[in-house]
Amino acid sequence: MTIEQLSVFVENKPGKLVEALETLGTANVDLRALSLADTSDFGILRIIVDNPKKALDVLSEAGFLVKSNEVVAVIIGDKPGGLASVISMLSRGGVNIEYTYAFVAHSRDNAYVILRVDDNNAAINVLTSNDIALLTSKEMYNM
Repeated sequence: MTIEQLSVFVENKPGKLVEALETLGTANVDLRALSLADTSDFGILRIIVDNPKKALDVLSEAGFLVKSNEVVAVIIGDKPGGLASVISMLSRGGVNIEYTYAFVAHSRDNAYVILRVDDNNAAINVLTSNDIALLTSKEMYNM
């Protein structure tokens, strides 16, 4: 159970980030989660959207370099130590986490975290065998 994430390479210049976001908005693609990491020359905008195929197409047509990959979306109880507990399970299961980011949803009881791991299937097995809930792509895209 994975979610499609897009990584958009954005020049580290004024106006380039907004250009990518406006491209999505004009195409009526809605953001669900995002993370931005930068270097001196470019940033990597990682996004989850309601329509990944359409987003990939419109961003590519607008001249952005876009890559699609699969990530795991985890539902974690919103309490102290909740994330540490899940990360510990993955570590004990031998799953390496490449990066993670969280996003806000309309819930008081849960937090939601995107995980990019070295082995999605292993991560999913570890998490589900420990009764950790995962978001389906349909749930994520329709939030």
